[in-house]
Amino acid sequence: MPLAESIAPHVPHLRRFARLLTGSQAGGDAAVERALQAVAADPSTFPRLPPRVALYRFFLTTHARNQREPAPAPDLFGGTAARSLAALTPEGRQAFFLVSVEDFTPGETAQILGLPERRVATLIAESGAEIGRQIATDVLVIEDEPLIALDLKHMLEGLGHRVAVARTHQDALKAANVKRPGLVLADIRLADGSSGLDAVNDLLRSLTVPVVFVTAFPERLTAGRGPEPTFLIRKPFREEALAAVVSQVLFFDQQAKRRGARSASPTP
Repeated sequence: MPLAESIAPHVPHLRRFARLLTGSQAGGDAAVERALQAVAADPSTFPRLPPRVALYRFFLTTHARNQREPAPAPDLFGGTAARSLAALTPEGRQAFFLVSVEDFTPGETAQILGLPERRVATLIAESGAEIGRQIATDVLVIEDEPLIALDLKHMLEGLGHRVAVARTHQDALKAANVKRPGLVLADIRLADGSSGLDAVNDLLRSLTVPVVFVTAFPERLTAGRGPEPTFLIRKPFREEALAAVVSQVLFFDQQAKRRGARSASPTP
């Protein structure tokens, strides 16, 4: 099978992973585009591994070469979640997300990172402990399926967050007016036939808040057509994947707020 055909089915998932690492659609997609261009320019550099494993390994290698800024020092950011995530090594964060979000085995993750499997196991354990230390925030869950909403509520409360649940577009707007959320988790399709994307867009007219979308078909939302969500969780979701994505989203949100505060401060 030609190389392009063997890796094409895995590109949407790689885009999701890249966005999670970089914190934006533009940054993640640009990193993936650079990797694909490098493959096209010289296919001989592509690792001789199973296609999905090889694609992620090649992406991380290419991404590392193009990183121009060092990772932020932990003391630049306030809050437990920010300090915990900033304190992780890049390999630690990558290993945790590869296993918890992308569903690679520890053995596959070791191949992707070029590390011994024992080292990967240590990274995952250490990263899981650090990334689970959350700051408490108010989370608005927009979900029309009662059991899924209950699962999300229990998981988020277990991470220390305060949770409100809305089943429809209008319920979401009312809930946000009662208590401004620090994070929104939204399903794509809601009970009243409306779109979770529309509900979020209405919320964002008056709020600046990070958003995670929950969907059974994330690849449909990372197909390279039109505006796309940056952060996605696949249904059915796992608790460790939810914790990883929520932690990362809050981390990037705190980074942005700190940068905004510094830029707004008058120069002495």
